[in-house]
Amino acid sequence: MKKLIFILLIVLPFQNIVAEHLDLTQLLREAQKIQGMEGKINQEREARFSADKEKQQALLKGVQKEFETHSLTTNKLKAQVKNNENELALLQTLLKENSGDLTELFTVAKQVAGDLKVNLDSSLISAQFPQRSVLLNEIANNKRVPTIDQLEALWITLQQEMTESGKIVYFTTEVLNTAGAPQQSKVVRVGNFNAFANGQYLRYLPKTGKLVTLPRQPEGGYLGMAENMAEMSTGQVDIGIDPTRGVILSMLIQAPDSIERIKQGGVIGYIILVMGGIGFIYALFRLITLTLTAKKMTQQIDQVVADENNPLGRVFIATQKNDNLDVDNLELLLDEAITREIPALEKGLPMIKLLAAVAPLLGLLGTVTGMIATFQSISLFGTGDPKLMANGISQALVTTMLGLCIAIPLLFLHSIVAARSRTLIQILDEQTAGLLSKRLEK
Repeated sequence: MKKLIFILLIVLPFQNIVAEHLDLTQLLREAQKIQGMEGKINQEREARFSADKEKQQALLKGVQKEFETHSLTTNKLKAQVKNNENELALLQTLLKENSGDLTELFTVAKQVAGDLKVNLDSSLISAQFPQRSVLLNEIANNKRVPTIDQLEALWITLQQEMTESGKIVYFTTEVLNTAGAPQQSKVVRVGNFNAFANGQYLRYLPKTGKLVTLPRQPEGGYLGMAENMAEMSTGQVDIGIDPTRGVILSMLIQAPDSIERIKQGGVIGYIILVMGGIGFIYALFRLITLTLTAKKMTQQIDQVVADENNPLGRVFIATQKNDNLDVDNLELLLDEAITREIPALEKGLPMIKLLAAVAPLLGLLGTVTGMIATFQSISLFGTGDPKLMANGISQALVTTMLGLCIAIPLLFLHSIVAARSRTLIQILDEQTAGLLSKRLEK
C-alpha cells in the first residue's frame, strides 16, 4: 500500500513537469513563427524602400535639371532688367535735355493747380459751378506731364474764378435751411464774399458743396441790407461784404446780442434793470406832471381870475380870501401857501436820486460776485480752459455796465426834474413878491 502511494506521488509531479515542458515548447514555436513573419515583413519593407530611393533620386535629378533651367532664365532676366535700367536712365537724360524749361513749367503748373484747387474748395463761387476741382486734382496728383487740354482747362478755371469774383449774380440752387432740409431758392451771390437767399445770409459748406442758411443772422442793419439786396433787381443798394470769406461774418453771429448780454448779468442784472425801469418811468411821469403844471401856471399869470388847478392859482386864492391883512401878515400867509406847494413840486426827487445812486452799487455787487465765481472755477479747474471763467467774468462786466447805463440817464433825468421844480418854485416866489409890492403901493 505504501509503495503504491509513493508511486502515485512520483507520477503526479512528473506529469506536471511534462505538461509545463510542453507549454514552453509551444511558446518557443510561436515565437519562432512570429520571428519568421517579421523577417518577411522587414524584407518587404527593405525592398519597398529601395524602390522609393531610386524614385527619389530620379525626382532629385529632375528638380536639379529644372533648377539649372530656371537659373539660366533668371540670369537672362537680370541682364535684361539691367539693360532696361540703363536704357531708362538714358531716356530720362534725353528727356531732361529735350524738355529744357518745360519741366519747370510743368512743375509750376502742377503747383498752381494744387493751390487753385484748395481755393476753389472753399470758394463761394463753387456753389454755382460745382465739380471744378476734379480736373485740377488730376493735374496736381498725376505724375505724367499735363496735356495741352489740361493746361487750357487750368487757365480757363483760373480766369473764371477771377471774373466771377467781381460779379453780382442771381441763380437758383438747392439751399439747406436751419433744420437741414433742402429747398430750391433764388440765391444772390456778391462776388466771392457773400451769398443771400430769402433775405438771409448763407454759408458755403466745402465738404458737401451746398449752401446753408446761417442758424443765426447778424444783427443791426446787416440783415436789412440782405433783404434789400434780395428785393432789388436793378439799381444801387448798400450791402456789407466779408472780404475774409466768412471769418468776420462768423464772428458777428457768434457775438451775443442784447438779450444774451442781459442774461449774462444774472439775477443782479435783472434787479438793476427793474430798478432802472421804475426810475425811468417815474422820472418821466414827474417831468410830464411838472411840464403840465408849468403850462397851467403860465396861463394863470395872464388870467385875472384865480384857478385852483395850479399852485399859483391856489396862492392867489389864499391872498384874495385874506385881502384885509396888513403887509407883514400877508407875507407870512404867502410864505405858508408857498410852503404847502413846495412838497408837491419836489415830489419824487429823492427817490430818483436814490435809484441813480443804488444802480452802480448793485453793478459793483455783481462785479464782486462774478469775480468770486471766476476764482472758484480757477481753483477747481485751473486756468487751462478760459471758457470755464467766461461766465463769472461776463457777470462781473455786464452788471457794471448795466449799473452805469441805468445811473447815468437817471442822473440826467434827476437834474432836469429838479431844475423844472426849482423853476416853478421861483415863479411862485416872484409872483408872491409882486403881490406884496402891489399891497405896499396901496
